Amino acid sequence: MTRLTVCLSFDFDAMSPWVRRTSNPSAISRGEFGAVAVPRILDLLAEYDAAATFFTPGHTALAYPSLMERIVGAGHEVAHHGWVHENPEELSRDEEERVLVRGIEVLASVCGSRPVGWRSPAWAMSPNSVELLLAHGFAYDSSLMGHDSSPYRVRLGDRWGPDEPYTFGTPCALVELPVYWGLDDFPQFEFVPGRWGGGASPSAVFEIWRGDLDYAYERSPGGVVTLTMHPQSIGRGHRMLMLERLLAHLRAKGGVAFERMDRVAARWDAANPELP
Repeated sequence: MTRLTVCLSFDFDAMSPWVRRTSNPSAISRGEFGAVAVPRILDLLAEYDAAATFFTPGHTALAYPSLMERIVGAGHEVAHHGWVHENPEELSRDEEERVLVRGIEVLASVCGSRPVGWRSPAWAMSPNSVELLLAHGFAYDSSLMGHDSSPYRVRLGDRWGPDEPYTFGTPCALVELPVYWGLDDFPQFEFVPGRWGGGASPSAVFEIWRGDLDYAYERSPGGVVTLTMHPQSIGRGHRMLMLERLLAHLRAKGGVAFERMDRVAARWDAANPELP
């Protein structure tokens, strides 16, 4: 019996976030390390017979088609993560749709199948994002933070403002596999001038992640928890050892499954018919 499902997700950004913001070759080379790390990650996943999801910008897929082939060949999911890690909040509706379509086309071409999942770069969404995802046939999103151990349905039509009560919209067909900054490796580990200090020790991050996972295991039987990692961050040696330690901890508990997010979303969708 599966007591807890853990979604191991990797945002394979590679150079995309850096080429969008800088012309500094040193900064861009940070993304190149992601390609060094992916084989390490695939080996570790194989060792633990763990399936994962790689959220990948179209820019990355075109830069590293052989790595995408390895990811798909190992049985993992490739999902949509923008074209070049654009922030949807900064785009017009037409620009956001153009980026979405371009990413779909590239991933379908390079990976051999159309993506059904989407994660917004930096977890930033625009008022148009959900409508566009539905229009282009996405089954799930992983950008929102409304729960810690359960999928739920994304709503359309929420309204809010500083001088009025929050108005909840209507649940739609899109399944949410929620995320959380504290379960994301990048802000914990990576130094980004003017944004993140990084430098957390792996033992501190291990304690946080283990705590949330153990809590869900004990208090939310049948729950789902998503971990968000970036190859260019988690792929450093001392952090890979932390990830291996975490996987060993979870495996030893028994009843923990590591699954692709498309399959988790499809199963939850079938068990929870869309609300009117």
